[in-house]
Amino acid sequence: MSKTALFAVRKNESCPACGAELVIRSGKHGAFLGCSRYPECDYIRPLKNQTDGHIVKVLEGQFCPDCQSELVLRQGRYGMFIACSAWPECEHTELIDKPDETTLACPQCQTGKLVQRRSRYGKTFHACDRYPECQFVVNALPVEGECEFCHFPLLIEKKTARGIRRYCASKACGKPVTAGKSSEE
Repeated sequence: MSKTALFAVRKNESCPACGAELVIRSGKHGAFLGCSRYPECDYIRPLKNQTDGHIVKVLEGQFCPDCQSELVLRQGRYGMFIACSAWPECEHTELIDKPDETTLACPQCQTGKLVQRRSRYGKTFHACDRYPECQFVVNALPVEGECEFCHFPLLIEKKTARGIRRYCASKACGKPVTAGKSSEE
């Protein structure tokens, strides 16, 4: 067994490249199928399609508005979502956690609103709802206010050792805002 594999389990399939047995291995990107003759044969294949959105649970009594098939709960690349059981023929999907829309206007385009989103790694961030036309994004909680130094129309809140502090949301400035300054002035 090679030292890059964390474990190897027999799959009882033969390698299409050399005919040796395929084994399940684990690497830094997850489990995969690899040839048991590695490093002489470097054939590898994903264990399963990572973006297939495998079914976790059938949602009985709930039907697809497009084709009337049952809806199912699926686990996908970016977390859980609801989808039609007739996929791929019907591509109807629904988000479980709809993004929280704020009342804050996007400081970059001035027409969109900031919405809460989640990255594929589970981190929460706020971005303009007009994406991809506007690509404004902040990783901290946006709050209404204006920077006293550069007059950028948005502030962010961060937790520090001294408690919650506000900073300018502009990447060019990013300075802390004094405690008395807020949008009420």
